[in-house]
Amino acid sequence: MRRAMAGVLAVVLAMMAHAAAADAGKPNVLFILSDDHSVPHLGCYGNKDIQTPNLDKFATQGMRFDRMYVACPQCVPSRATMMTGRSPVAIGMSRFSAPLPREIKTYPEALKAAGWYAGVCGRTYHLDGAATTEESKEVFAKYHLQTFPDRLDYVHASNQQKAFGEMQEFLDLAKGAGKPFYLQLCFNDPHRPLDRNEYSARYDPAKLTLPAHYPDTPGVRDDFARYYGEITRMDELFGKIMAELERRGLADNTLVGFMGDNGCSQFRGKGTLFEYGIHVPLLIRWPGKVKPGSSTGELISGEDLAPTFLEAAGVAVPAEMTGKSFLKILRGEKTEGRKYVFAERGAHGSGLPTNSALFDIGRVVEGARYKLIYNAEWQIPYWPVDFAGDDFWKELVKMNAEGKLTSEMSRLYFSPTRPMFELYDLEKDPSEFTNLAGKPEAAAIEKQLKAAMQEWMILQHDFAPLPVTSGPGGAKARAKKAAAGAATPAGE
Repeated sequence: MRRAMAGVLAVVLAMMAHAAAADAGKPNVLFILSDDHSVPHLGCYGNKDIQTPNLDKFATQGMRFDRMYVACPQCVPSRATMMTGRSPVAIGMSRFSAPLPREIKTYPEALKAAGWYAGVCGRTYHLDGAATTEESKEVFAKYHLQTFPDRLDYVHASNQQKAFGEMQEFLDLAKGAGKPFYLQLCFNDPHRPLDRNEYSARYDPAKLTLPAHYPDTPGVRDDFARYYGEITRMDELFGKIMAELERRGLADNTLVGFMGDNGCSQFRGKGTLFEYGIHVPLLIRWPGKVKPGSSTGELISGEDLAPTFLEAAGVAVPAEMTGKSFLKILRGEKTEGRKYVFAERGAHGSGLPTNSALFDIGRVVEGARYKLIYNAEWQIPYWPVDFAGDDFWKELVKMNAEGKLTSEMSRLYFSPTRPMFELYDLEKDPSEFTNLAGKPEAAAIEKQLKAAMQEWMILQHDFAPLPVTSGPGGAKARAKKAAAGAATPAGE
């Protein structure tokens, strides 16, 4: 009996030792999201005006991703994709104010089930919906639609000012639980409204290099300086967070990712499928796994984060995830990367569909060199997200009405309609000025990208009309209309 009990005890102790050794090898994961932040707006991406010393240093310690694209130029659908490894369309999250359905699982939940202490804090994570009316609040309460407190160990939705303290509390709890941790920490910056403070005061608006697609007015420059100021403030907090990891002895066993949740709330940015709307920074540091100072030009989608983090943690990737793990890229190993990335645009906020800022239906496919935008609601003119009420935009509206804007700026921002299709050669035309759609010399690449978009939309069970059709409005019908002199949307 004693020998049997001793044998059982030995087996239990061996199992406990094995489990402890396994836990010791599990990496922590800290994923930090900035809010409304496009790829050019960090020093490590070649921007010589902006002051981001902490993130620039971080980039030298890990990998910089030069072609990271979110699945939507809006917070909610983009974050839903990051959490689930699936497109916003496929999981019913193309509407900005939608809550993530309870049956749709997230990768932090998979980590939690595998032994991680999992949480989210800082600015709202956006995935429990936005019940802004009494009617919506009643529905949310009746059907228990807010699910994240049930999904994770630690859920706090506050603001950037409280994020550091929440992170400290979370790390204490994870340590007390004796578990590796996963934390998504959300910043407010550089989301509007843009502050005027000691950070923006570091920038002289007159000396900033404006992007080529920006109108050049004092008001625009002043707004841009405040945008940079918010990024600098965020960079300072990021440095404080990295120092806290070091202080706690966690830096060496923590995979840290930094990313923008969608593009900047600037011209042709947030809410659009142009580069400033969907092309965001992504930096990842993982000591001993990722080569310091490395970079990659491989196409990466917001869908790819979930399977990558799970694979890095040694946790099985659910079959329903359509994202493609880029763990091999992180490790510097050869792998077949993506040929295309895709993104969608749907309703924004809770407003009625009176302009493209509040409502739009668009899709984009992006390849190594070319991209195709499909504006299903081509009749709706461009309208900016989050700054249409600002004085600098009102001044531009007045200038356009008085004929004081350049013809190029007037075309970009005040055309009465948009092309149904926009095709851009990003190598020759990174500012997306010259639409090649419908031009004979670009016909082959246009056909190829439309076919790729068609396949993606069908497989995602997309509700939007397909871009290639032989029915009314299809190629044959358009040819007949053209021959008869009937009007068709520009670029179709």
